[in-house]
Amino acid sequence: MPAEVIDEPLALKVSLPGEEPCVIEIGDLPNARLAADLAEGLAASVHPHGPLSKRTTVLSFLYSLRRMVRELAEDGFQGSAAELTRAMLGSFWLRSHYLVEYRTRTILRALDQHHQLLDEPVRQMVFGTNYTRPVVNGPLQPYEPAEWNRVIDLCKREVRRLDNVHQAMVALAESGQDPAVGGWNEANGAWLLLRTGPVRSAVVAEHMGLTEQEFKGRYRGIRRVRDALFPSHDQAVPYVLLLAAWTGIVPDGLTGLEVSGIRWAGRQATLLSYTKGRTADESLVLPARASRLLERWQAHSALLRGRVPAELAVHFWLVTLQGLPGRATFANHVLRKWVKDHDLHSEAGAPLWIDRRRLRTTFIAERGQRQWSLRATIDPNHSPQVEGDHYLAASTPAQKAVVGEIARDAQGDLLRRASTPVVVDEAVTAARLPEEVRRLGLDEGVLAELLSGERDVFSGACSDQLAGLHGPKGKPCPARPWVCLLCPLALFAPRHLPNLLRLKAYFARQFRQMPHEQFAATLAPYARRLSAEILPRFEKAAIEAAHGEVHDDDAELPLRAEEMTS
Repeated sequence: MPAEVIDEPLALKVSLPGEEPCVIEIGDLPNARLAADLAEGLAASVHPHGPLSKRTTVLSFLYSLRRMVRELAEDGFQGSAAELTRAMLGSFWLRSHYLVEYRTRTILRALDQHHQLLDEPVRQMVFGTNYTRPVVNGPLQPYEPAEWNRVIDLCKREVRRLDNVHQAMVALAESGQDPAVGGWNEANGAWLLLRTGPVRSAVVAEHMGLTEQEFKGRYRGIRRVRDALFPSHDQAVPYVLLLAAWTGIVPDGLTGLEVSGIRWAGRQATLLSYTKGRTADESLVLPARASRLLERWQAHSALLRGRVPAELAVHFWLVTLQGLPGRATFANHVLRKWVKDHDLHSEAGAPLWIDRRRLRTTFIAERGQRQWSLRATIDPNHSPQVEGDHYLAASTPAQKAVVGEIARDAQGDLLRRASTPVVVDEAVTAARLPEEVRRLGLDEGVLAELLSGERDVFSGACSDQLAGLHGPKGKPCPARPWVCLLCPLALFAPRHLPNLLRLKAYFARQFRQMPHEQFAATLAPYARRLSAEILPRFEKAAIEAAHGEVHDDDAELPLRAEEMTS
């Protein structure tokens, strides 16, 4: 059985998918008969017979069970589930939150399906419609850029600091000796913990021939030594937050990571397999920085992993919980404490609430901006087709006019992208340049500025930076350097060759690093235009001369941090 009730004391023994069997105490409640009946219903609700497949979900249902027993006892009810009436249940549910009603209804339904205890009128009520309705929240909003940057920067600093502290303590342990001989100090404490694993002060005191009270009265620093050698729960927080921010993996998938789910495919590629609670097993090819982060955590937790049982060592996030080895849960109270300890605040000045679901939402939003994806959705959890069906159906004349304007802009953009790039070199014909001047609507003064370099940007020369093709009209163009390659307002001259070749090298580095499908959807059109239509228009001698100025390094390009290739 996946779950069974233990009578004395009242508890629930559960065996959930992907988790070790455990016993959850229900505790003393004012109505033992009702508590025992509801415990049977809770056991019948556990997977595969019911919807409960996670320990946290079972605990939330258990909270509602206790609340129901206590509140009905305050109302004077001391009977079993078979003695419940419609009036009692109706009064309880009408004053309860939606989740409390949903959970207790689920428990009572499972109980009646297995034991047929409820009277028929009560059964009809239990299997009927809920009295309360859930509060429908909108989609989670991404973090503000300033908040996002603060979280990422703090996590990076913490990872570096923790790694330095760990390495320093390991080196210090090499100079130590047995504290039973040389007395207690940090070096001797580190020497001992390297050989015993993460133990509490009582074990160290016994090793030194002291009582725990004597040891605590004389010596300090065992916790500092233990936390430096073996990662604590809060030390794992910056690692998991960075991994979530860099990969977009769902929170339950990251929390449940196992060592067997990490497959190293060479120095640059890592395949990470995880379980997404709402679907099934999934996998992801990690970017290089996420792979390096995994390696750093494995090195940080290697000493602890070598001191735990095999059934615990399979979990990736191993930490010390109150001085003993355990599996990190990253519960909300852990994240709140971490935020408070590091004085992390929101834009409003309040403590920043770390919601790992919002990290995923922000990752998706950042990815869309970073890689110039054509996909734009109101809710990042929806596909473009779903949002098109639900939100883009034009019903009024004004809406139809707006949709028509959007379609015309898109068609015009496609026509502009299909135009031939303007490349000016010594071989340009006298007939070709006037034609391009008429197409762009330029006067002689603008043309002179283009040819002289006064309107240069990184990749070429721009005939009108305020045109608004890639941003607000009247404002300087915010496009990334490679967008100019497909822009009809760009003009390319021999003086731009070094930067064009730097872009070509950048595309090659991204092609090696990114999944092919992702590269094809983001950078491939620009790489194709550069290699097939722009560079062939220049003299080979000019290209070879420009190659000497290219070092194939990210520092040569104006890149954002998330656009780096290493």
